[in-house]
Amino acid sequence: MPKVKTNRVKYPEGWELIEPTLRELQAKMREAENESHDGKRKCEALWPIFKIAHQKSRYIFDLYHRRKEISKELYEFCMDQGYADRNLIAKWKKPGYERLCCLRCMQPRDHNFATTCVCRVPKNLREEEVIECVHCGCRGCASGD
Repeated sequence: MPKVKTNRVKYPEGWELIEPTLRELQAKMREAENESHDGKRKCEALWPIFKIAHQKSRYIFDLYHRRKEISKELYEFCMDQGYADRNLIAKWKKPGYERLCCLRCMQPRDHNFATTCVCRVPKNLREEEVIECVHCGCRGCASGD
């Protein structure tokens, strides 16, 4: 007889501590997805979603790597269940990418002249005072700011 698959997920120890925050961020994500985008550009409609996804990933990253408040098992569980972006967190561990807002900002194929996004330019090297990334709405995620 084959095993019957169930939807029951076994939560690791410490899940009770981070669950309320993650549920709150998921509720915000649902609101952002259902929000009307009348009068906005196509790319602007996605900015709140990118922002909330970044917040969730940063929350889990900080709990594990900076504050050391959660176990490796819980950290891996959050990655596997999709609560955080594994690739974005991998970039945050590298020097120069500590404040990266999204992975699209560093891909040369998505930008003019095969460079990175304008939000990756340090503030002291910018010609304009206020800029916004077309992809995620970031106003500057260069680590040298």
